[in-house]
Amino acid sequence: MTNGLTLRQQLDRYAGPDSLRRAVADVVAAFAEAAIAIADLTGRGALAGITGQVQGRNPDGDMQKDLDVRADQIIRASMKGLPVAALASEEAIDVDILDPSAPISVAVDPLDGSSNINTNMTVGTILSIVPTPADIRATFMQPGTAQLAACFVVYGPQTALILTLGDGVDVFTLDRDTGSFRLTAATVKIPADTAEFAINMSNRRHWEIPVQAYIDDCMAGVDGERGRDFNMRWIGSMVAEAFRILTRGGIFLYPADAREGYGEGRLRLVYEAQPMAFIMEQADGAASTGRTRLMEIAPKALHQRVPLVMGSRDKVRRLERMYTNPNVKPENAPLFSHRGLFRI
Repeated sequence: MTNGLTLRQQLDRYAGPDSLRRAVADVVAAFAEAAIAIADLTGRGALAGITGQVQGRNPDGDMQKDLDVRADQIIRASMKGLPVAALASEEAIDVDILDPSAPISVAVDPLDGSSNINTNMTVGTILSIVPTPADIRATFMQPGTAQLAACFVVYGPQTALILTLGDGVDVFTLDRDTGSFRLTAATVKIPADTAEFAINMSNRRHWEIPVQAYIDDCMAGVDGERGRDFNMRWIGSMVAEAFRILTRGGIFLYPADAREGYGEGRLRLVYEAQPMAFIMEQADGAASTGRTRLMEIAPKALHQRVPLVMGSRDKVRRLERMYTNPNVKPENAPLFSHRGLFRI
């Protein structure tokens, strides 16, 4: 437990007299207020008219549910009057230009994991803050390393806000008595040696060989090359998986695969993968496509999709090595597998 500073107090300490930092602090504070409103809607569910019913598809083709729309509206309203040049959202095909002279811009996923709404499982909201370049059209074409701050909120049994301002990761928990977020874990570090992995195993036949081989290693347990038993976790909500990793360690994989529409991965780079990568690295973890450090990728399109592997650094690096090893074979190729008759 920490000293219980409020989020606003922590942001004021961070900002000081610096105008750019003040802009970042004000946006994070407004985002937190919006998250409290979304948490209330999520918690009240059908009592607030939230049913989880599909209302159509968003501009990128994913099913759009009622809370997706409401969350987007709440966040947009919270950004009014703030020093924000441009706003990008999963729920809109184009960028909204708010104040072209403003020093920062924001990208949001208003409701991550919305497929879980009507099953009463964990969902969340993601925020990325970037500097506004001279050419505003290039705002969301910057690599992840340009980010000034990243944040996500988890609407679970507790409502938690996870924040990096570029100097570590802090966790704030919503105090429902005061309506404010309070610091409950400072300078979070991802545990390095947790034997857990998260992936949708039903898609194994579609994965690339290095992913198959990596998961086969985990599934082999004490009898395999890694010599220990692993537990599998799969919540189906990236924010929930990320929070678990920050708390307990392990690795999360949402790889590209051979299914139609999944060849470049499924998660969006700008407002899902990049902010998560920033948070993971700031917590001494790593985030990768399997081949490339995610923070180094410069998006070519606002809704660009990307594979994502994140978590404990040594586990992410192990998968990256398997991508570069031409001899790696999955377990179901026994004569030439890395644990077969001709072991490498």
